[in-house]
Amino acid sequence: MAPGTADAKATMRIAILGSGVIGTTAAYYLAQAGHEVTVIERQSGPALETSFANAGEVSPGYSAPWAGPGVPIKAIKWLLMHHSPLVIKPMLEPAMWRWGLAMLANCTEARYAVNKARMVRLAEFSRDCMVKLREDTGIAYDERMQGTLQLFRTQKQLDGIGKDVEILKQYHVPYQVLDRTGYLQYEPALAEVQHKFVGALRLPGDETGDCFLFTNRIAELAKAKGVQFRFATQVRALRHEGGAVTGVVTEQAGRTDELKAERTLVALGSYSPAMLAPLGLRIPVYPVKGFSITVPITDASKSPESTIMDETHKVAVTRLGSRIRVGGTAQLSGFDLQLNPQRRRTLEFVVTDLFPRGGDVARAEFWTGLRPMTPDGTPIVGPTPIGNLWLATGHGTLGWTMAAGTGRLLALWMGGGQPEIDTEGLTIERYGSRGGWVAA
Repeated sequence: MAPGTADAKATMRIAILGSGVIGTTAAYYLAQAGHEVTVIERQSGPALETSFANAGEVSPGYSAPWAGPGVPIKAIKWLLMHHSPLVIKPMLEPAMWRWGLAMLANCTEARYAVNKARMVRLAEFSRDCMVKLREDTGIAYDERMQGTLQLFRTQKQLDGIGKDVEILKQYHVPYQVLDRTGYLQYEPALAEVQHKFVGALRLPGDETGDCFLFTNRIAELAKAKGVQFRFATQVRALRHEGGAVTGVVTEQAGRTDELKAERTLVALGSYSPAMLAPLGLRIPVYPVKGFSITVPITDASKSPESTIMDETHKVAVTRLGSRIRVGGTAQLSGFDLQLNPQRRRTLEFVVTDLFPRGGDVARAEFWTGLRPMTPDGTPIVGPTPIGNLWLATGHGTLGWTMAAGTGRLLALWMGGGQPEIDTEGLTIERYGSRGGWVAA
């Protein structure tokens, strides 16, 4: 469905907590709908945490939960790999183990089908929103519209795409299953290493782009529509009176203030659960640490044209202008932000294995961020049982993919309008009325 222009029911004062790609894009759409929006962010500018250096994929066709049939066995194998896509740091942290058990409960064919369908529904809508956003604003962010290529090193991997293809067909998502000759049409630089792969799944509707650049430019567009950004400001508490949130207590440079709001949107990524806990809301969002390197291109003809996903290592290699972004791995280690040299070696291995002459990894910039993951893969978007309190969190690795759709959806929904897509399974209600750990 192609999105139109949101119709505001009445102007409201809306506070948004968090200026990552989700919060900032929501601010733009809510202001476009005529609302008075203030964004509160602890960093000095937009997109300086999880949205800063992600893999660069806008991949509605690749939207799928990590929890699926066979994943527990795969996880054991991954942990034993030298360049492992999964790292678990043993911790005496109940939240991590509860989240992990909830994820295991979603590793069935039935749950996978339900969860993927929910994710694809929002991601495909978001793709349409992004197209119209570019048409309306001319926003540029090192974007490319050349699809995603999921590469398989073994025949078993290629043969296992059947369930994903069924859901792609259900939602009319275009795709191509390609042999070695076929995928070279789209990524000619792989010719030197084509013997390493048996085939690929191509998703031509996917895009790429610099999420940090996008978020900062959408912030400027939002400011032009009247959005106020309060940077370097800490959120200390949500003011809760009479069963509803009435405002936000903030602190900036040692000064405490209270922002009154008729609606408050929590878009704090992995930090959302801590903000909601004092209100009695428990959401199963856990930080899954990811890493990236950004490599300067030395030979464009030997570099990727768009995004390559190495299915074996779960690493994405993306062309961003004159750079190659390499992102991946999943590390369960709480809120630790320490850079791990072994994760860098894995990313360097994948990019040099695929594009040995494309870039200079010795000059790569190394980064890490915390992906806010739900155990079923679907983000938590929409109202809560507490009056005036809304959520947009838990997007995991797909915040960049789902940002425009999330913002557009909330602009109508929060204003009392009819959402343009089915919102079944998107809200906190799927975990029980006040949150929990069992998806429904």
